[in-house]
Amino acid sequence: MPLPAAIAPAVLERLRALCLALPEATEKIAWGTDPTWRVRDKIFAMQKGNHEGGRPSVWMKAPAGAQALLVAAAPDRVFVPPYVGHKGWVGVWLDGDVDWEGLARLVADAWREIAPKRLRAREGG
Repeated sequence: MPLPAAIAPAVLERLRALCLALPEATEKIAWGTDPTWRVRDKIFAMQKGNHEGGRPSVWMKAPAGAQALLVAAAPDRVFVPPYVGHKGWVGVWLDGDVDWEGLARLVADAWREIAPKRLRAREGG
């Protein structure tokens, strides 16, 4: 049985652009080949599916109480990821039709959840 395809380069570049557009966001490879995006070295989003051969996705910190609502609203695109799902994170599949506007909002929310209070205040978040 063949492994699922890795993330398409154009999809990864678009995701990278969303993440790195946020104030003080940086990228760091973790767990083999998976990029993570951080603010002051704290992860707010991580691309998954390359290292472990799974479906390409991005996992992000979600605001308190949002996880169940997001999954219920789009169960074909949004899921509770392993390892971090119990902390309120959400995953979004990146191997189909991606709602880029919605994903941009989720990435920005994840950044706001992780960024220090003074940085959020300075940036109007």
